Amino acid sequence: MTWFRRGHESPPAEPQPEEDNDSPDKLRLRLWELVQFINRNAGKLPVEAVVIARQATDRIRELIETSSDHDLDVYAVVSINGIVGDYLPTTLRTYLNLDPAATERAGPSGRTPREALREQVESLALAADELLQATQAHDADRLFSQGNFLRTKFTRSDLDL
Repeated sequence: MTWFRRGHESPPAEPQPEEDNDSPDKLRLRLWELVQFINRNAGKLPVEAVVIARQATDRIRELIETSSDHDLDVYAVVSINGIVGDYLPTTLRTYLNLDPAATERAGPSGRTPREALREQVESLALAADELLQATQAHDADRLFSQGNFLRTKFTRSDLDL
């Protein structure tokens, strides 16, 4: 542009606020999608894994609902995102991708994939319970520790396939 057309420029667009992907509504949506995934695959997963996974999602829902009383702690949000967006669906998908005949065959750890799945889903359900308790107690140190535990435990699948 030349110097004499500068007055005819439109003002720069206002930056649009970024969407808050960690809002309680977005967390509820991702949780709902995970519940739908679990329900769709319930016939392919061991019954006990479905029940325990749904217990974990119920605790996460309760955890998200505490946001009506006070804002969720950042550590709680990170942990919720980890469980809902990665750890639980990855664990379930890893199991679902197995040949069904292999689910009862012991791996190098001596456990079957079915046993490993149950152990991991139980760990996630326990973690969700502990997150809920820590959030209700407003215990940031416990939330931080729990988030670190989850990242360490579930950054890779433990199904030993």
